[in-house]
Amino acid sequence: MIKKTLYFGNPAYLSLKNEQLVIQTADTSSSGVITRPVEDIGIIVLDHKQITLTHGLIERLLQYNCALIHCDSHHMPLGLLLPLYGNTTQNERFREQLDASVPLKKQLWQQTIQQKIRNQAHVLQHLRGCVVKNMQVWANEVRSGDPDNLEARAAAYYWKNLFPFIEDFTRSREGVPPNNLLNYGYAILRAIIARALVISGLLPTLGIHHHNRYNAFCLADDIMEPYRPYVDEMVAEIVEERGDYFQLTKEIKARILTLPIVEVKIGGQRSPLMIAASQTTASLYKCFSGESRKIIYPER
Repeated sequence: MIKKTLYFGNPAYLSLKNEQLVIQTADTSSSGVITRPVEDIGIIVLDHKQITLTHGLIERLLQYNCALIHCDSHHMPLGLLLPLYGNTTQNERFREQLDASVPLKKQLWQQTIQQKIRNQAHVLQHLRGCVVKNMQVWANEVRSGDPDNLEARAAAYYWKNLFPFIEDFTRSREGVPPNNLLNYGYAILRAIIARALVISGLLPTLGIHHHNRYNAFCLADDIMEPYRPYVDEMVAEIVEERGDYFQLTKEIKARILTLPIVEVKIGGQRSPLMIAASQTTASLYKCFSGESRKIIYPER
């Protein structure tokens, strides 16, 4: 069952009663209290300073592997709360992850970048009708660990052509819009992948490629790479449909928050992105445990 994503952008008091999330706002006095089953919730986005959660609710949400995203005063995701234990064989899985060899991690990174470039190529061809034969060649030429940095070469071509009507557009966290929309989408995607990693009994901190000492989600940042084009495609469609994309409005956020239910193709079948993420992280664990040598990623 696909878990629900709930967004709170106004003052609210959130509590727990009879395994239900109880939502009390200024509007519920006349319409009655709103409730949602806690077990059905996968992600909660908290985007207002006057939101209160009871400790009992937080505890139950974490027991059901819910991810809580906290936004800052600019309405951008700032923090992520995840359960410490998402799998019954946690210690064993941690050890297998820690013992992963360097050659294995380089091979896994090779697969990751290959699929990322292929998914980027599909987005360019689908949205812009661009020639992508060069990107397909680059994907096939990625070697173990990507020592030739073909990821960067593909990215330069990709971003140049994805938003050709925006003069000198570059992908940058502090760059011009729609970078703000991309930042928001990637933050939601990061939470989805981090949640899936915890459920699979893996540490989101220990990456196969990213190793920034200040980054608590290196592995999530690794595994989300082939999923990024789904965010890119959604943002590109928003830009074309709306025209006014300079502000991250509630309507745009609502659209981006449908990311967990976006349909993707993985393992030859159609699946919501959130379910696909769990399949990807489960396959990653099999690689760490020696059962497999291939990560299952979505493909376009």
